[in-house]
Parts: sequence; C-alpha cells; structure tokens
Amino acid sequence: MSKLHLVFGGRVTNPQTLDFADPANLDVVGIFPDYASAEKAWRAAAQRTVDDAEMRFVVVHLHRLLEPDAVKPAG
Repeated sequence: MSKLHLVFGGRVTNPQTLDFADPANLDVVGIFPDYASAEKAWRAAAQRTVDDAEMRFVVVHLHRLLEPDAVKPAG
C-alpha cells in the first residue's frame, strides 16, 4: 500500500491547538502519495495564510490510519 498523506487546514479557535472552528469549511488541499509531496503542498498552503495566526494546515499520515497494525512501536 502507498504511504498516503492528507493535507488540510482551516481556522482554529486557538492558535496553540488543532481545534478547528468550523470543520464544515476545512480547506482540503489534497491527498499525496508520499510525505515529500505532502510537505511541499503543506508549505505552499501555509505560506498563503502566513499572516493569519488563526489558520493552520496539517499533514495527516493516512497510511497509519488505514493500517494501524503496520506501525510498530519503537523499542
């Protein structure tokens, strides 16, 4: 399975958290086949809103959600 990554963001209620103020209006940037391309998209989206402290964009490792047993704890 590909290591898919989702990039999305939106306005948060507190810039110190990921509590999105209006989940119905999230900006879904896209799904990417690897972390490098997801990070590039994340940087571009974050740069567009750099002056707005209440906007946050994140990268979600979808492959970890789709196959949680494949991720083994360290140790």
